[in-house]
Amino acid sequence: MKTKSLNNYTYTFLLLLLALHISCASKKNIVIENINKDSLPKLVFLNYTISRNDSGEKNIQFINKKITDGKLKNNNYIKIGEIEDLKCLQLDKDSTEITSVTIKNPLSKIIEFVNDSLIFEKKKTDLQNAPFTIRLQLHSQTKFIAINEVTDSLQNTKTLIITKLD
Repeated sequence: MKTKSLNNYTYTFLLLLLALHISCASKKNIVIENINKDSLPKLVFLNYTISRNDSGEKNIQFINKKITDGKLKNNNYIKIGEIEDLKCLQLDKDSTEITSVTIKNPLSKIIEFVNDSLIFEKKKTDLQNAPFTIRLQLHSQTKFIAINEVTDSLQNTKTLIITKLD
């Protein structure tokens, strides 16, 4: 009878040891994710030149674009534009606005300088042409980028250029 009880203890001990081993195993489910490159956040950098003709009308020419993975860290764009500021719109395939930002007029620059009395002064200068870059967090549905000029205090705009994103 002693051997039978010893076998029961050994059997129980082995079952307990097996249960303990299984319970200590990692509970973490191992899942291999297939990350879709299209689901990563994207940034778009758009380079343009803007010019003003003799009658004051603006013309924008597209230079190039770069789309890369990443998130926009800070947004230095203004909330509400003044007349002649630019509004940059992200549009979907149906040309419906997804989101927009407003940027200061790139042809109007504030220059700081030291005058003859060695005092800092600011002077507004209007340029005839200037390069500028727009950096945006790209929405996944964006197919076009439109740049509009703010034409009045009611924030009405006039489209200057539409850039297709491929």
